[in-house]
Amino acid sequence: MSLLRQILLGAGLLAALAGYLWITHARLDHAQAAATTAEATANSLRGQLAAAQASEHIVTRYVDRVQVIHTRGATLTREVPVYVTPQADAACTVPLGFARVHNAAAAGVEMPGTAGAADAAGSGLALSTVARTVVDNYTTCHATAAQLTSLQEWVRANSEPHP
Repeated sequence: MSLLRQILLGAGLLAALAGYLWITHARLDHAQAAATTAEATANSLRGQLAAAQASEHIVTRYVDRVQVIHTRGATLTREVPVYVTPQADAACTVPLGFARVHNAAAAGVEMPGTAGAADAAGSGLALSTVARTVVDNYTTCHATAAQLTSLQEWVRANSEPHP
């Protein structure tokens, strides 16, 4: 074989080897990029799963809390006649002014007008009715507080930690 043929054959083999190495390197880069993407996706999915599990746990606790709150409120409502007897209803006249103040507070509005002699008159409300209304209002208040607490827990669980 002539020297020129040997050089050309060697150059061809080197070119083939260089091509093979270039293709292998490109495949390796592609595989590493795919692995990095898969790892990032797996991390993201792990985070989403953890957040979903935390959310489910928080919602379950919220539902349990609210159920306990409503059960306690219902129990207290049933106990009103025991603690506020018909004799107490007859002995206590709930003034109209009290009913107006209570209703304004429940509605979250200012008192309309000024107090007058009519506010001292009886409202026709029994003391036991007032007690049931107060129990219902506090039950709603506690349920709303539990909802807010659970919402705050959910936000903390689903927020990115900040350094």
